[in-house]
Amino acid sequence: MVFDFSVAMTWILFLAMFPIAFFWLRRTWRILVRRDFSEVALKGGEPPPDPEKWAPYAMAINGVAGVALVVAIAGVVLQGMPYDVWSAIAGSTIWCKFFADFALSRHAHNFGARKGARKT
Repeated sequence: MVFDFSVAMTWILFLAMFPIAFFWLRRTWRILVRRDFSEVALKGGEPPPDPEKWAPYAMAINGVAGVALVVAIAGVVLQGMPYDVWSAIAGSTIWCKFFADFALSRHAHNFGARKGARKT
C-alpha cells in the first residue's frame, strides 16, 4: 500500500467518525435523560424561545446520525465493510445531519423573523 493523499483522507474520515459519533450521541443523551435543552436548534449561538418544543426533533436527528456512524464504524472494524460503502454512509450521514440541524434551527426561530419587525 502506497501512502498518498487519498489514503490520508480515508484515515482522517474514519478517525473523525469516532468523536463525531460521540458528540452526537452525547447530545442525544443530554436531551433525553438530563433534559438539557441548551444546544437545541441553535441559531447564532442562541436557543429558540421554546427549546423544549424542538427537543424531540433535535434528539432524533442527533440519535439517528450518531447510530448511523456507529454502525459504519462497527461495519469497518468487525466486518471489513468496503470503503465505498462506509464512506458513503459516513458522508451522507454527516451532510444530512448538518442540513437537518440547519433546517430545524431556522424553523424553530420562525424562519429568520427580525427583532425590529413591524407588527400590524
